[in-house]
Amino acid sequence: MSPASGPGPRWLLFSFGLGLVSGSKCPKNCQCQAQEVVCTGSQLTEFPLDMPLSTRRLYLNNNNITFVPALTLGLLSDLVYLDFRNNQIREVMDYTFIGVFRLIYLDLSTNNLTSISPFSFSPLSNLVQLNISNNPHLLSLNKYTFANTSSLRHLDLRNTGLQTLDPSAFQNLLTLQTLYLSGNPWKCNCSFLDFTIYLIVSHLSHPDAPNATCMEPAELAGWPVEQVGNPLRYMCVTHLDSQDYVFLLLIGFCIFSAGTVAAWLTGMCAVIYQSARRRSSEAEDEDEQGQRVEVGRRIFHIHRWSLRQKKQQGTRQAPFLTRSRASHSLSGAYI
Repeated sequence: MSPASGPGPRWLLFSFGLGLVSGSKCPKNCQCQAQEVVCTGSQLTEFPLDMPLSTRRLYLNNNNITFVPALTLGLLSDLVYLDFRNNQIREVMDYTFIGVFRLIYLDLSTNNLTSISPFSFSPLSNLVQLNISNNPHLLSLNKYTFANTSSLRHLDLRNTGLQTLDPSAFQNLLTLQTLYLSGNPWKCNCSFLDFTIYLIVSHLSHPDAPNATCMEPAELAGWPVEQVGNPLRYMCVTHLDSQDYVFLLLIGFCIFSAGTVAAWLTGMCAVIYQSARRRSSEAEDEDEQGQRVEVGRRIFHIHRWSLRQKKQQGTRQAPFLTRSRASHSLSGAYI
């Protein structure tokens, strides 16, 4: 096969293109050594594009990066350590880390995070340590945020705006060992009860436990979150406050009113039914009495008629008997 017709030029072009994509150069204002890229404090406003594909440890802390591009980051398939501390990142989108499935360490602390999409960390099944502390505008976490991070052992949630947590968000974190919760405005109300129970039964390590305290309600302000389980159980399960008593009184009054109305309606229906039945019975008795009187009258008239017939018959037979008696007496006298 001749060189002109063989795959040589095409292979060279492909290799050259791959070399450009692989980012054989070190990003500007960064230091590259072996498989480590350090861009700390380089005044970066966006994720550097010319990143070596062989990078395993990447330091982008202390910059002004506002967005994490999934496509560019996804080229770093060997990345195991990623430091985004002290940037301006506002949100983490779904599948931002889809290409870095080998990532073990991720630091997103001290940013401007306001939201983390439910499936942002789903590709990170090998993630061991996650730090999202010092994000005061992060007010909530979805229950699916840590759904697939089954290898997570250390989670840092300090100094965020989190007020409550859904315990179902931790149900797949079977290897979790350390959890930081201090510096958050925790609302230790009844919706927080399940999470406090989780803290008790999970036996996690809380190095900052004394500083992880409740902000609300007033009667539990200053209580460590891992110690409010029993007070919350008393307040939410066995204890009733004034509002609960008012609610129970209203329910009782409604039940009593409904029962009274139902009893009155039942009584009215019974009275109407008995009255109708009594009238019907009286009407039947009157009809029966009338029939009896009518029958009696008919019998009386028939009896009177029969008597009259007998009298008339007797009157007709009387002359015949007289003549018979006279003839009999004459015959006797003749003899």
